[in-house]
Amino acid sequence: MSEVLREWNNNAAAWRENFATIRTSFAPVTRAMIEEAGISAGQSVVDVAGGPGEPSLTIAEVVGPTGSVTHTDAVADMVAAAEEEARRRAITNVQFRQALADALPFADNSFDVAVSRMGVMFFPDVVAGLKEMLRVVKPQGVICLAVWGLAEQNPFTNVVTKVMSRYVEMPAAEPDAPGAFRFGEPGKLARLLEQAGATSVRERELNYRIEAPISTEEYWHLRSATSGTLREKLAKLPAELVAKISADVKEAASEYFASGHMSFPAEMLIVSARKP
Repeated sequence: MSEVLREWNNNAAAWRENFATIRTSFAPVTRAMIEEAGISAGQSVVDVAGGPGEPSLTIAEVVGPTGSVTHTDAVADMVAAAEEEARRRAITNVQFRQALADALPFADNSFDVAVSRMGVMFFPDVVAGLKEMLRVVKPQGVICLAVWGLAEQNPFTNVVTKVMSRYVEMPAAEPDAPGAFRFGEPGKLARLLEQAGATSVRERELNYRIEAPISTEEYWHLRSATSGTLREKLAKLPAELVAKISADVKEAASEYFASGHMSFPAEMLIVSARKP
């Protein structure tokens, strides 16, 4: 098992626990993807690296009973969480498959649209994964991806990173290694889509606010639980230092909770293309 897959296997329980907050926080990204891809009633959509159920389940509501969504993720526990959430919300037009992004178990030309929200950054072989997404959509079908913008424009994550760097060594990430900000540089992912064979490639910046009705304490729990890298670093530190980091993060984040709930400015990139 690759290091990335091992980490996401370990993350699955925390993502399931925090599903409601994550869904609320990133709902504007899902809406932007639906708009960019032109997803509408009656279409068939595949969601690659769909995690514990979003954007699959929101898209399922858009395509309606005459449409369908196929949710995929490489991690079995993520797929199980998505199935559980679909049952809870009585959404029945979704199928679920455990699958790697670069080995999708579907025939050529199967879907109208392929999407991946904040998943492509973690593909082990990005071009191979993009080629697979293009393979399974129909001719002139759409592929739509959402990724984090530049790290410095996203305090939701960098508040914690800055505090952690005061106490532990935080080596710079390799620019092409799997990671949250792998495609923060404008144009980088678009170029790989073109390399994979896509046409009509478009990229737009989405600026919005990551908002949810949670406290600074709940924010710290969310970040320290759902980030495997952060969780592993914290596990190696003495309890008193973890308590100090927790206090410092909550203080540093407090400006984004001035209204009594979480509200961080955020920058995402929405990248779309068509299959020839």
